[in-house]
Amino acid sequence: MKYVFIMNPSSGRKNAQDAFMKKVRAAAEALQVDYKLYLTKAPQDGGRYAKALCVKNAGRGETLRFYGCGGDGTLNELVNFTAGFSNVEIGAVPMGTGNDYIRNYGAVSDFLDLKGQFLGKSKHSDLIKYEAVYEDKHTEGYCVNMANIGFDCNVADLAGRVKRWPLLKGSLAYLVAVAIVLIGKKGADLRIEYEDGRIADGKVLLSAVANGCFCGGGVKGVPYCRLDDGFMDVSVISNVSRLFFISMFPSYAKGTHLNKKKIREGKIIEYSKERSLTVTANEECMKICIDGEVTTQQKIAFSMVRDAFRFIVPANIG
Repeated sequence: MKYVFIMNPSSGRKNAQDAFMKKVRAAAEALQVDYKLYLTKAPQDGGRYAKALCVKNAGRGETLRFYGCGGDGTLNELVNFTAGFSNVEIGAVPMGTGNDYIRNYGAVSDFLDLKGQFLGKSKHSDLIKYEAVYEDKHTEGYCVNMANIGFDCNVADLAGRVKRWPLLKGSLAYLVAVAIVLIGKKGADLRIEYEDGRIADGKVLLSAVANGCFCGGGVKGVPYCRLDDGFMDVSVISNVSRLFFISMFPSYAKGTHLNKKKIREGKIIEYSKERSLTVTANEECMKICIDGEVTTQQKIAFSMVRDAFRFIVPANIG
């Protein structure tokens, strides 16, 4: 088995990176295993490097373990570049700010145990495949954790800039972005086509298409997700008032909002499990946030791919 740690130098602080590299070396020496650390040089360089190793390893039967040392975007990149190759397992070491996918398995701190990472077992996980179009340009790929349209996407887009402000990192940056976006209360005007033929057409506050429960650094907005059930969880919140959303947000962040009587009886949230879904912008375009990365699209089709990759769960979990 080969262990390859791929680190994005722009994720996290320099002193934290140095300390991390020392911990990797110490854990590898204690367990007497060989490893390689690769520092990325440009966007998608880590994915291309991993893919090249997969091609070189094809037919040899040896398992390649890639650990994405960054955030959700780093994990997404590795999964997309290695999809389809056999004998590949993907892990995540949280050096970024969101780290939402790993929260579905345990605490973020659990994934910083390097011995646990080396000794971890891999589990099958689903992926959400997407095919999008904007101005005759077609894009396709895989979503590991969640795709957001509307309020959540606008918050993620702004949070990426807020994180560069002094003293504002992680969840705090997300909460500041929530407050700013809430002032404008910008949602989305969408046509949502469900697998069973139902159509929802009009303005919504937000729409989430999810494989995992969390976004925004731990906000549990889609609480009933399972990573291996073959379904995406779709949550659509109607165009509610600012005051109502403010009152709802604490329970939304905890993942208890669907238990609220006012939300259930008011039909404020449409929540369902789907195997496919198509979303079209009623306006010229819409912003979509996929695993923390924001793009602009006109139409996007989602479909589930069951047991699409193997994710490394550290041995200290469970």
